[in-house]
Amino acid sequence: MLDFVIFAVTFVVILVGAVLYLYPSSRCASGVPGLNPTEEKDGNLQDIVNKGSLHEFLVGLHEQFGSVASFWFGRRPVVSLGSVDQLRQHINPNRTTDSFETMLKSLLGYQSGTGMAVTEALMRKKVYEGAINKTLDKNFPLLLKLVEELVGKWESYPESQHTPICAHLLGLAMKAVTQMAMGARFADDAEVIRFRKNHEAIWSEIGKGFLDGSLEKSYSRKACYASALAEMESVLKSVIKENSGRGSNQLTFMDSLLQAKLSERQIMEESMVFTLAGCVITANLCIWAVHFLSVSETVQEKLHQELTDVLGDEPVSLDKIPQLRSFSFYTFGSCVSVSSGLIQIDLLMNRL
Repeated sequence: MLDFVIFAVTFVVILVGAVLYLYPSSRCASGVPGLNPTEEKDGNLQDIVNKGSLHEFLVGLHEQFGSVASFWFGRRPVVSLGSVDQLRQHINPNRTTDSFETMLKSLLGYQSGTGMAVTEALMRKKVYEGAINKTLDKNFPLLLKLVEELVGKWESYPESQHTPICAHLLGLAMKAVTQMAMGARFADDAEVIRFRKNHEAIWSEIGKGFLDGSLEKSYSRKACYASALAEMESVLKSVIKENSGRGSNQLTFMDSLLQAKLSERQIMEESMVFTLAGCVITANLCIWAVHFLSVSETVQEKLHQELTDVLGDEPVSLDKIPQLRSFSFYTFGSCVSVSSGLIQIDLLMNRL
């Protein structure tokens, strides 16, 4: 009888321990304050869908738990940083993979860096970041030209006319990222419009269709997504062939990858991620920066004074940007605070 009691007590203790370990609400991400997973398989994905967007979800998360908060993306614990200071403290220069990049490549059906050997992953990271730095260095005058064109357009509007800031800045991001990634072919507005159409079809499903499972339930949406992805890949491959073996006055992101002797498939996948995510990140960064500047005349005056002190009558240049400390803080810093330090922002931080 005593043996049976001991067995029963032991069994109950093991059962309770297993339930506490396996039940979703009993877990937290690495002890960081945050949400427990609402579902075992999907984590907090349904919470993200219910909020309407990842941005709104993260805003609520940080309002509830502070500048460092956790949640579950599927079975993967994620820590979100909602301040520039926290982001600076946690940038890891030796990190070989990026969570967002891994997720995006997985959704696109591409090979992520998680299965690579450490040496191979480090080399890939070095090539990728080197390509980004070279692209920005060589194409900074192009970026300034596109910005000046947009500013000139805004200045021509009557003060009473409504200016669709979000649409214009998304257009600016599309023009800048496509030309810096793929070259002069995308100086043609028709090419940019086709790119934007496919980009929107793909990104809308990545942002929602994959999260709530609705993409798999709709044949027409799935077909539209597959068609847009196939057309984007076809365009990228054709640009790779155009750029292979011939010199160009403009060094693009693709050119840097070609110089690194990557395969056509690798260049296509890296360029797809760069353009898909780059357009969204650039547009949202600009939109939030303009928004925060527009609501504070004091900040506008301070930044204008700093620009005058640092630049004088000279144009903006990459070597002067690190001296614009208040500009980086008030614009980029505010964006991170609202956007909760999303998506490869560490790369942008290194440039600022």
